[in-house]
Amino acid sequence: MGSRVGLGADFNVIASCDTITVWLTRASAVSFVTFEDDGTTIATITELDSTGTNSEQALDVTNNPVKGPGVGGTWTAMAEQDDTLSLLTDATNDTMVFSVHSSQLSDGYDGVQVSVDGGVVTAIITGLLVQNDAANLTSSIVA
Repeated sequence: MGSRVGLGADFNVIASCDTITVWLTRASAVSFVTFEDDGTTIATITELDSTGTNSEQALDVTNNPVKGPGVGGTWTAMAEQDDTLSLLTDATNDTMVFSVHSSQLSDGYDGVQVSVDGGVVTAIITGLLVQNDAANLTSSIVA
């Protein structure tokens, strides 16, 4: 039997995760990819607590968020690095990519949620603590 690679071994995916909490209780990081054909996406990032003890709060994205056109082109660093990322006034770019590591979350928080005002946002969850065959992956939206 060969070693596992890809989905389940290296990463998990939530193809459309607008307002879906990604729990980092079984992974070390999540990268979000947004896309809207007219490039006017605004993404708002929050952190949550699976125990319900702490209130939802804004989470600044400080891991060098980037933007780029939907197809081809060059990735460009985004000047803003806070809890709201925007392409609203950008006529060239349709896509944003940014990551959150579990170590960036405040004490007592273990989940990340992104909401977009249009388009789609995809979560790519990496650093899985338990590797599985893709068919046996535990849901990423359950803490």
